[in-house]
Amino acid sequence: MTIPNEIMTSMTMWIFGIFQAVLLLLLAPFYSGLSRMIRARIQSRRGPGLLQDYRDIVKLMKRQNIAPEAAGMVSQVMPYVLVGSVLVIAMGLPLFTRYSPIGGLGDLITVIYLFALFRFFFSIAGLDSNSSFAGIGASREVTLGVLVEPTLMLSLLVIALGVGSTHFGVMSNTIASHQLATPFSALIAAIALAFSVFIEMGKIPFDLAEAEQELQEGPLTEYSGPSFAIIKVGLSLKQMVVAAIFASVVLPYGAAAEFTSSAILFGMLFFFLKLTALYVIACVFENSLARLRFMLTGKITVIGFGVSVLAFVFYLVGL
Repeated sequence: MTIPNEIMTSMTMWIFGIFQAVLLLLLAPFYSGLSRMIRARIQSRRGPGLLQDYRDIVKLMKRQNIAPEAAGMVSQVMPYVLVGSVLVIAMGLPLFTRYSPIGGLGDLITVIYLFALFRFFFSIAGLDSNSSFAGIGASREVTLGVLVEPTLMLSLLVIALGVGSTHFGVMSNTIASHQLATPFSALIAAIALAFSVFIEMGKIPFDLAEAEQELQEGPLTEYSGPSFAIIKVGLSLKQMVVAAIFASVVLPYGAAAEFTSSAILFGMLFFFLKLTALYVIACVFENSLARLRFMLTGKITVIGFGVSVLAFVFYLVGL
């Protein structure tokens, strides 16, 4: 019995999508360590090494999970939902090629819902633990999502409208081919998207991803052991995936136009060069800023939302 070519092609793309998601999962702690190392060097500190996050994860995996008595099922499943939702997003992104490996997962609407699922479980787990400190951190996370996610969604929507499709593969291929119907509005939307990606990556002045004992990481207060290790991987993977969306959709140059081994290898190399450059630029920029009072966050994020609205207006007038 022979397998039809259509099924073989579908199986190949599924395997390729799983491969790129697992690759990002394995490299997420490395890029988190890269951010910490750059921050330390700019601040004239020695800081942790590139592999420190891997060592922390191994250490946490050897310890025991300790959960409060009031914690329910939500607290138990939250770490796996975080990692699982971001892995599904990574499977559908056109990272190394101009095309999405798994078409149904590479749609803007699907990605928005998966990011919402990520933030919902991350926030609700803080309330589920019945800890007042974790509850405050959960409310802060929800507030930050309300302030940032509209900019992220609207900027991507403007690019999708200019392309004529909400599919990331189509968006990537259209931009790489210079066939955008409204290039100026897409450029303004890309600026707004970069602003929201910077915030979602947990950068100063809006956040500090490694400050577990502050309010911003309140939902993690009651976690320990392997669960905490999985959450750390999930948070660093989310930062990497958000940056990957910008690198693969807005800057698709260098991605493989054909599904051949040499083209994919070149696209993979070029993708990680772009991703590393984005991390370095974000780290350098954040270290030129001071921490911001959370109550003032809305006054800054409204600027990014205004830029995304301006991009939408430019699209409506055909620019």
